[in-house]
Amino acid sequence: MAGKRRDKSRVKNLTDLYLSGNMEAQGPEAQQRFSQRSAQAQHRKMEQTALLRAAEEAEIGQTELLPTGEVVQVYSLFSDVEAGGVMRLCVVRKTMAKVAETSLVVGDHVRFRDIGSTDEQGRPEAVIERILPRTTVLTRADSFKGIEQQPIVANAEQMLIVLSLHEPEVRWGLVDRMIVAAQSGGLRPIVCLNKSDLAGRAGDDIESATEVLAHYVRLGIRCLESSITSGVGLNDLRDLLRNKTTVLAGHSGVGKSSLIMAIEPSLDLRIGAISGYTGKGRHTTSSARRYRLALGGLVIDTPGVKLFGLWGVTRENLPGYFPDVENSTAPQWRLESFDRIMKSLPREEH
Repeated sequence: MAGKRRDKSRVKNLTDLYLSGNMEAQGPEAQQRFSQRSAQAQHRKMEQTALLRAAEEAEIGQTELLPTGEVVQVYSLFSDVEAGGVMRLCVVRKTMAKVAETSLVVGDHVRFRDIGSTDEQGRPEAVIERILPRTTVLTRADSFKGIEQQPIVANAEQMLIVLSLHEPEVRWGLVDRMIVAAQSGGLRPIVCLNKSDLAGRAGDDIESATEVLAHYVRLGIRCLESSITSGVGLNDLRDLLRNKTTVLAGHSGVGKSSLIMAIEPSLDLRIGAISGYTGKGRHTTSSARRYRLALGGLVIDTPGVKLFGLWGVTRENLPGYFPDVENSTAPQWRLESFDRIMKSLPREEH
């Protein structure tokens, strides 16, 4: 009822205004005033847009002048960034995080802005304003279905795939997946058979492993055997790591961290024991982290993996990563590995 009374009052007022002749007299003036206000509002909006664009262009120009650093480790919301020998605790600017194609990863080169404060450890704090283009990227899918990509490391040159015959036992299918992941990301794969001192327990397994490594060598993949106990292969490993950026990958418990500490004892890499109940390695590295070697070069330790979904690899381009299958020189284990990977892949590239 109250609504109806307001409507009648409004109609009466408009009628009185019309009958008095004021409506016609005031109409054009009111329209003119409205048009002026509209024009002024539009002009202000155009000015604001121009100012925002100018600010964005200025910010881009200023970003180019910002210092650069390299991501050493990424936590949930923060990251360690090294620049000029100084470690900074950084966060990613929210606006940049929203438009970035992938998340920040270890090895990324970034431009940052110091904010003039320090954390509880005395490290300078900064904001990452830009992620620079990557030269290489090691990426895996979130699952074998390949729904989303999970970049692991950026700008590395090679990938050291560490495996062992026992404790834990080698899975050649996983090794093949890692080789494909490295090659598809632009990294050079290197296969290292660690714990060669345990070969006596392996029986015929060592002969089979030697044949596998020989086949990889024929495919142009660098291979070596190593043992921390006997020192076998450590000098060769030093030569391979020197002045290179290398990603360490492999099953938990194969000895990735132990190998690096044998070469660089001063490094503080956590080493986990083997579970006596399952025979599987406990995960001691919770996220990828970069370490600097005294002999020159960088190593990036990554968490042990049990599965490795391939990203950007499809049924159409997989044969390019298995030239031995293409030219009919692949042994049976490689054919089986190829078939398993093929069945798990999508038909179209992401």
